[in-house]
Amino acid sequence: MAAHVLRLRLAMLVGAVRTDRRAAVRVVLGLILVVAATVVGCVALLTLRHSSVAAAFVVSVFGGSALTLGFAAAPLMAGAVDPLDPRRFVVFDIPPGRLAATLALAGVLSVPLAAVTALAACTAVLWQSLGVPWPVATLGALLGVLTCTLAARVFTALAALVLRQRRSRELTGLFVLALLVVVVPVGVFLASLQWAGHVPGQLGAAAAILALTPMGAAWAIPALWASGAGEVWIAAPLALVTVAVLGAGWVWIVAHVLRTVERPAVGRGSGGLGWFAVAPGTPGGAVAARSLLYWLTDRRYIVNVVIVPVAALLAMVPPLVVGVPFAVVVLVPVPIMALFLGWLPHNDLAYDSTAVWMHIAAGVRGVSDRVGRLVPVLVIGIPVLAVTAPVAIALHGHWALLPAMIGVCGSLFLGGLGLSSISSALAPYPVTRPGDSPFQQPERAGTASALAQAAVLVGALVLSAPALWWAWRALTGTAADATLALWAGLGTGIGMLVVGVILGSAVYSRRGPRLLEVAESA
Repeated sequence: MAAHVLRLRLAMLVGAVRTDRRAAVRVVLGLILVVAATVVGCVALLTLRHSSVAAAFVVSVFGGSALTLGFAAAPLMAGAVDPLDPRRFVVFDIPPGRLAATLALAGVLSVPLAAVTALAACTAVLWQSLGVPWPVATLGALLGVLTCTLAARVFTALAALVLRQRRSRELTGLFVLALLVVVVPVGVFLASLQWAGHVPGQLGAAAAILALTPMGAAWAIPALWASGAGEVWIAAPLALVTVAVLGAGWVWIVAHVLRTVERPAVGRGSGGLGWFAVAPGTPGGAVAARSLLYWLTDRRYIVNVVIVPVAALLAMVPPLVVGVPFAVVVLVPVPIMALFLGWLPHNDLAYDSTAVWMHIAAGVRGVSDRVGRLVPVLVIGIPVLAVTAPVAIALHGHWALLPAMIGVCGSLFLGGLGLSSISSALAPYPVTRPGDSPFQQPERAGTASALAQAAVLVGALVLSAPALWWAWRALTGTAADATLALWAGLGTGIGMLVVGVILGSAVYSRRGPRLLEVAESA
């Protein structure tokens, strides 16, 4: 049976290029990219034979951890049909353990895992050349390949089971955003380091931490052996336990699939539901899904979001003209973006126009409305700030200020959202109607709109005063104050966000009929 499944797997690999011309071209191009990346990686690993043990340790642990994480995360993001899905073998009456072992072995016959095997072999050769006994180097490479193989099997099966009714391009987009939040700041940090012929202490410390995690333990075994570190007796058992847990999880999933009859999907799925298929089936989830749809498709929202980075960059011009150093000016745009991102939903309810009657007529609780409306800004704002803040700090050149930047941005952004939650329910004012030009503003009587806008902006700045003060002290010479700015900013921002949601919910619940009247007359 195992030989038959392996032959089928090989036939599927060959059949991938025996299809229509466009699909075959995509497969061939993907294969070329994977082979090229593998060759470059192998050459880079082998060139480390003449480098230090510390450099080889950092490269192998970081690279191996990234590969393991990729094989675990890719199934959740890709959504491709798994040709080795154990549900396909339900009718053959194969024992679960035997089927799990066969499918795991057949899973190795794939282009990505073949690339990992080649990289693992080069890693073993590298460590042998640096004095590590071949059994130790081979053990690390073997456990690394097994970890990637089983992680791919387990997470592919979990994605097929758990996400089969909720997979959509929106969910994939959320995974991509989450990946950007992690990968881009790390990439900026690594690119900004000055190697100067030795391994930076920050990288060595990070690699040492990864070496004692399930992602990097297998790849760190020969490295820790070569450096004589006692942690090798922690990494080796951890790697074995990781493989055992993944293997047991894979066997359990196969057994569960073989004895479980799937409930057919009726009237539900991702077809046409978009964000409503991703969001929880609660009032707050419905509000969040509708708000996400507006923020990503309505021209009025899109223009507001696009203007934020433009305004932040333009704010750099006057200081540069009067001679303020670039290293200081480059820190300005990110807090400005945080301030305006927190300010954007201060009149969000008015943008609903008459559609707000759905919330009021359905008796949606104030907290569900307030929280749901904050989701789009958080989905957009957190990745934007997470990517731009490290870039600004890298251009500034002093990474000790990163905690201060996080604290200031957190206070301005979250504090602004808290104040906006109150303002949008307390003082909505007329805005451009749906379908009109976003640059066409209605006539407004009185000063209510100006007061609402100014109150949120000035309030966010006042609340952020402690974080701004400690950040300024950190910038002017007392780097230890960056930590105080971090905690002051996050504490103030989170506290104001909670208070704003509570007060905004109470205001929304009390002024429901009045809000509907304002929306209809706007």
